[in-house]
Amino acid sequence: MGVSGSGKSTLGALLAEALACLFLEGDDFHDPAAVEKMRLGRPLEDADRWPWLDRLGGALREAAAADGCAVAACSALRRCYRDRLVAAAGVPVRFILLDNNRGELLRRLSNRQGHYMPPSLLDSQLDTLEPPGADEPVLTLDSRQTPARLCAAALDWLR
Repeated sequence: MGVSGSGKSTLGALLAEALACLFLEGDDFHDPAAVEKMRLGRPLEDADRWPWLDRLGGALREAAAADGCAVAACSALRRCYRDRLVAAAGVPVRFILLDNNRGELLRRLSNRQGHYMPPSLLDSQLDTLEPPGADEPVLTLDSRQTPARLCAAALDWLR
């Protein structure tokens, strides 16, 4: 979990490979209207997010039933989004928050090719991000670390 450009997809793919399970790219579960909205630089509203979280949660449930586990990349910026994803998944879910500073995130987004999420939406995501509560199953990692180090830390925590 985390804002755009934090490295969710990179870490998610590495974790899924290490765990020998399916990787679900949360971006693939947005409906075309939501993607177009973001492409135009307009932030999503909760009404845009609920069906997306339900679809991703359902896919997590199916993948976990088939393989025993699954990994998904999803912003999950607010607690209510995380709660909705967990409810839709219907299986135990743990989150890894990839944290970084605005400058580095903006640099990453500005250099990213072929993605619909414009750098102009970063501030709205940072404003929306609710730090996880102490009662949430969340590991926070500094995403300035290498992907290999992030993966090793995540695997240690998951074990």
